[in-house]
Amino acid sequence: MSTLLWGVLPYVTLALLVAGLVWRHRYDRFGWTPRSSQVYESKLLNIASPAFHYGILFVLVGHAVGLFVPESWTDALGVSQHAYHLFSLYGGTAAGVVTVAGIVLLIYRRRTNAPVFRATTADDKLMYVVLLAAIVMGMVAKLSHASGDGYDYRQSIAPWARSLFTLQPDVDRMAGVPVLYEVHAVIGMVLIALVPYTRLVHMFGAPVQYLFRPYVVYRRRDPGELGPRPERRGWERTGS
Repeated sequence: MSTLLWGVLPYVTLALLVAGLVWRHRYDRFGWTPRSSQVYESKLLNIASPAFHYGILFVLVGHAVGLFVPESWTDALGVSQHAYHLFSLYGGTAAGVVTVAGIVLLIYRRRTNAPVFRATTADDKLMYVVLLAAIVMGMVAKLSHASGDGYDYRQSIAPWARSLFTLQPDVDRMAGVPVLYEVHAVIGMVLIALVPYTRLVHMFGAPVQYLFRPYVVYRRRDPGELGPRPERRGWERTGS
């Protein structure tokens, strides 16, 4: 079971992710969008959407740092394990709370607004369930080991995650990992596999090129030209 979960499932997840992205790009390029429902309701969306997107961004950055920045690097910067644990605990919990709040508001909006609810598909419902489960389980796992220096996943889960990129998964690293962290990791892999088949695929369509394109030049009209332009005659009379 350990080999199946930590040695096989990650690569199945990656295969489903890549295959789904290729399929969507080739056969559903026009569906590569979040299918915005802002036209139906915008007041609650203007609160829920930023909360979810900013929250999930910080969650992803926190996971990237925790899994792919070795402990020796933070030690070299003078960051103790206790300081790292406190930053991870409070920062991760805050990001998780904001993300969950955004998801809950989005679900409430979809359930209480009839046009938005009719536009909700089965894959949307599955996405919300798995996404919410992944975030909540991660928070529960972190808070359940909040005392002292917490659980040092950088000695177990992080090396295992990095070993996947060498195609030599260090399955033994996952031995002794708390069950809540294991459940969180499994749900996270399920979520990654679902990304290409849900509206979450739009994260791969972020307009990154906007950061590097030339700026747009806007011409400003003279103050005297503000308002509608006066009609101009094609010619003027030359005399009486």
